[in-house]
Amino acid sequence: MTDDTADPALLASHAARIEALAVQLGLEFDRVDFELVPNSFMAEIAIYGLPVRMRHWSFGVRYIHQLVQRKMGHSHIFEVMFPGDPCRAYMSHDNTLAENTLVTAHVLGHADFARRNALFARFSAMAGKRILEHSAARARRIDAAWQAHGQDKVEAVLDAALALEQHVDIHGELYRQPYASTAMPAPEQAVAGPFSRRYRQLPGEQAALAPLAERRLTPPCPEYDLLWFIAHYAPELADWERDIFLAVREESFYFYPVYACQIMNEGWASYWHARLLREADFLPPALYLAALKSHSDVVRPHAGERQAALAINPYHLGFAIWEHIIARQGLEAARRICRDDDDFSFIRNYLDAELADRLGLFVHESRHDGETRLASRDLHAIREAILAPKYHYGAPCIAATLLNDDGSLVLRHDHQRDGRGLALEQAEQVLAYIARIWRRPVTLHTADFRGTPRVLQGKQP
Repeated sequence: MTDDTADPALLASHAARIEALAVQLGLEFDRVDFELVPNSFMAEIAIYGLPVRMRHWSFGVRYIHQLVQRKMGHSHIFEVMFPGDPCRAYMSHDNTLAENTLVTAHVLGHADFARRNALFARFSAMAGKRILEHSAARARRIDAAWQAHGQDKVEAVLDAALALEQHVDIHGELYRQPYASTAMPAPEQAVAGPFSRRYRQLPGEQAALAPLAERRLTPPCPEYDLLWFIAHYAPELADWERDIFLAVREESFYFYPVYACQIMNEGWASYWHARLLREADFLPPALYLAALKSHSDVVRPHAGERQAALAINPYHLGFAIWEHIIARQGLEAARRICRDDDDFSFIRNYLDAELADRLGLFVHESRHDGETRLASRDLHAIREAILAPKYHYGAPCIAATLLNDDGSLVLRHDHQRDGRGLALEQAEQVLAYIARIWRRPVTLHTADFRGTPRVLQGKQP
């Protein structure tokens, strides 16, 4: 720990004055509670996504990966911030005073974005602004299930629920009712024409067709909210198992705006931390210069010294676009965009050819022999390459399409809409998780990476 980091009173003083400056410059935000925590705790929060969350082995795998990345110098977690009322922000004891001063300004930018943005407002209204408390309560309930039912049973449910974590209906509501009872068309409505009418008048035909009028299709249309569907329609789930699926689903709703606005949000926070530090004339020059160096590290476009980046740095791209917008249209126009857009409209509307050229953006492709080459500098291709991983919450487009009378389930992957097939080995593993808790056969219609149709079968062990 450096000497200047060891003075929390000095950091608190800078933070209070930066917050006052932020209000003066027109930022609007709910109260932000800052907390200094050990670096190890920062890594845990970043991996789990919340300070207290349900236990699962997959988080441990991610934690090990994060530690490896950090030791290799590829990862430095400056802060973790959770929107809400109040907002909660965690920063590391191991950061320097200059870094945590920058973090303070950066977090205020995030808080302003979360307060203004319509997508954040919509999902916050559904999931509530006290997600941290709700998550901790759910974690306690799941811990109680571990005690009552054993690790194997609870872990089997969590395996399936977390494997489907992103399979929610982002256009729907968090709290929704089960399907209305909608009958299939009656025989006289379903069949038309003189031949068909005579056919129905044959002896015994009316009796054979009558049950069809009473049969209900479940789901009535393709259901993409797999967490909700399984929680409500899995034939033999116990209440505690359904609770786990609904808990994972609620947290997915909370995380979605952060995911869907990542470039906008990180760019907005970076714009404001740069501006707040620039206008904070009360900061000592040495501290300001050190903070400016940290800003450069955060928004740099390159993977390393003289290396072209093959992945987009959302801080760099978002910061550049916001500066471009504000220079051309002004701050009030930027605030309207902040309110109304997400990353899809932001990239398509405001990443123009001039900016893409100045940033040196291009589309690359990797060959089977390991060679990576430039594929295109076309603006449309660049935009779509940036956005492609974000469609449908980053998950393949898979819907429950039929719950059969015997309880077996049919899933269909809309690979044409996705524009790609599935990695079959991974799909089979997820299907096995689902079948284990569905406790009936589960069938998935999909395609492989060549687009060849494939049918996968998931059976309970």
